[in-house]
Amino acid sequence: MQELIHELLVKIGENPEREGLIKTPERVERSWKFLTRGYTQDLNTVVNGALFEAESDDMVIVKDIEFFSMCEHHLLPFFGRCHVGYIPNGKIIGVSKVARIVDMFARRLQVQERLTREISSALEEILGAHGVGVVMEARHLCMQMRGVEKQNSVMTTSSMLGSFRRELATRNEFTRLIR
Repeated sequence: MQELIHELLVKIGENPEREGLIKTPERVERSWKFLTRGYTQDLNTVVNGALFEAESDDMVIVKDIEFFSMCEHHLLPFFGRCHVGYIPNGKIIGVSKVARIVDMFARRLQVQERLTREISSALEEILGAHGVGVVMEARHLCMQMRGVEKQNSVMTTSSMLGSFRRELATRNEFTRLIR
């Protein structure tokens, strides 16, 4: 990867041998490995057995989970907040694991629509929940720094599974509580 970064610097008209850029290929490689670490993670390892029996079938919500991802179209960041809700079906998950699942999928090249669905599907799979809802709100630097340059645009996506899709009252409760 360092050779590619060196070549990229040359292609954009920079001198990779100047003082400020000498270690840039090494730094960029470390950065990209961190930003895309989701490729080396899997759901079961991330959850690490943090599933617990529970009699409750009341909605569980974790909101305002900050996330950072990279747009697969322009390799520019998008970032924002993720709100997750589920209705347990005999199992709950450790609250930090919800945030770790969001990070696992966000730390891959993504589009927000797919990211939202991957998070909801993973939670449905691991929990067997009656329903799962995920809403993501993000700012995309590909919209802000280039192209149409719209500084205040926010993209919102949602994925509603099970009772969150079938039952309007459940969906409405979730959306009301995350606002």
